[in-house]
Amino acid sequence: MSSALQVTISQLAKAAGVSTTTVDRVLNDRAGVNPATAKKVREALATLGGAVPMPGRPKSSTPNYRFAFVLPKTRTAFFDGVDRIVAQSAGEFRHQHITEFTLRLPAHDPNAFAEELAKLTDYGGLAVLAPDAPQVKLAINELVQAGVQVITLFSDVAGSMRAAFLGADNRAAGRTAGLLLGKSLPSAAKARTALFSPPTRYAAEVDRRMGYAQYMEQRYPEVEVARFLETPETEEEAYRYAMDCLPPAKSAKAISAAYNVAGGSFGIGRALAERGYAGHVPFAVHELVEVHRSMLASGAVDYVLHQDAYLSVSAAARTLRALQDRVRGALTTFRNPRVEIVTQENLA
Repeated sequence: MSSALQVTISQLAKAAGVSTTTVDRVLNDRAGVNPATAKKVREALATLGGAVPMPGRPKSSTPNYRFAFVLPKTRTAFFDGVDRIVAQSAGEFRHQHITEFTLRLPAHDPNAFAEELAKLTDYGGLAVLAPDAPQVKLAINELVQAGVQVITLFSDVAGSMRAAFLGADNRAAGRTAGLLLGKSLPSAAKARTALFSPPTRYAAEVDRRMGYAQYMEQRYPEVEVARFLETPETEEEAYRYAMDCLPPAKSAKAISAAYNVAGGSFGIGRALAERGYAGHVPFAVHELVEVHRSMLASGAVDYVLHQDAYLSVSAAARTLRALQDRVRGALTTFRNPRVEIVTQENLA
């Protein structure tokens, strides 16, 4: 009697129209697979008429993990910096038997981002930095239901089925900016501060500006927060926008502090200087990217609110591996980075 032909995981995944990760979960009776999907896999196995390794087979002593870091395609200093950190961490990942990929998806349109994200069913886990939009939440939920482990990185997509968020507390970061800038405001006259933000859907940026506005309202109710919420992402466009928004330093509407929650800081700093604010109006920004390091050194920026991106990238890989291995307490093994305050005096 001839033995049944061996069917590969890849063949079975193709026949069922699902990922190899999903097939592996079904064969090993692991949680996280939609019953209808599991039925499709078993029906495909019956149709192919072959044999596959049965649930309970011994695991390899050196399992391989296939994870992807999903970032916006938008070219910003921070996004590109995270891309480089993932690439530089390849050696560390190899020691953990992790094969990492970096995918840049179009973020100008949440529909396009969600459509591309939903296709990533061939990965065991995803660390996602995405717009906080209903379409993206739905894509994340579909991935989780298909057996893919998903965590959000640096900016959360709250309300989705993601397993965890890894990144700094952005609301607290905004409040910290308020604390730092508030101490420099004049007490003898009604003050104004400038809040710069892009027209964003990233939860991190929204949380920063909410934290700043909350702190100012609570501690300095007499201070006017001038919100400039259409700040472009490129430096030249941000410069022109800030020049249009900022009144001259000697005018009645002059500002006493400036805070930028995202990119375009060099352009905003240039506009501050040309409007006469350089040297006596404090300016706070986020993330110690190279342009902010240079601006700190020159005095164009006073405070950089920074989070350790390398720590979060490393924690993301470890957390995804623990989740895939179904390690008890996997979500308690990481600690989100604290917000660091970097000035010209402690710039290393």
